[in-house]
Amino acid sequence: MADSKDEFEEIYKRYFNDVFRFLKKLSKDENLAEEITSETFFKAMRSIDAFHGDTDIRVWLCQIAKNCYFSHLKKQQGLVDIDDVEFTDNIDTIEEQIINRSDAMRIHLLLHNLAEPYKEVFMLRVFGELSFKQIAKIFQKTDNWACVTYHRARNKILEQMEGNND
Repeated sequence: MADSKDEFEEIYKRYFNDVFRFLKKLSKDENLAEEITSETFFKAMRSIDAFHGDTDIRVWLCQIAKNCYFSHLKKQQGLVDIDDVEFTDNIDTIEEQIINRSDAMRIHLLLHNLAEPYKEVFMLRVFGELSFKQIAKIFQKTDNWACVTYHRARNKILEQMEGNND
């Protein structure tokens, strides 16, 4: 288990800049490129067992990155000016739910009860608007650790929110 984790960390270190530059060129937005690069490696980590080496790993990672970017664009096309509509329950992300004041308190309560380091990483990312690289530096961990910890915290909050809605 540790070997595959170390191997993935090496993949992350070796190809992060390539994927980031690819996305930066594709999106022409450095912040968006950083966000989608992190999402790309999170997805790649979850599906690394499906990679059989048929193609160059850089090509595989850039394909994941491209798919993440196009998914992001699809979501953006569906967005409507928030002043033009009333809030609904069909909000996709925690970040968007924080905008909705009625959900904000519930999210803060769930966040308050979240175990460390999930709570702090989530707060630094969402409220502190820090990059994964900055969060990693604070914890003296890798960028990948910060990304994975954030996404796990986010998923824990979403699961609790979905459980409360039933």
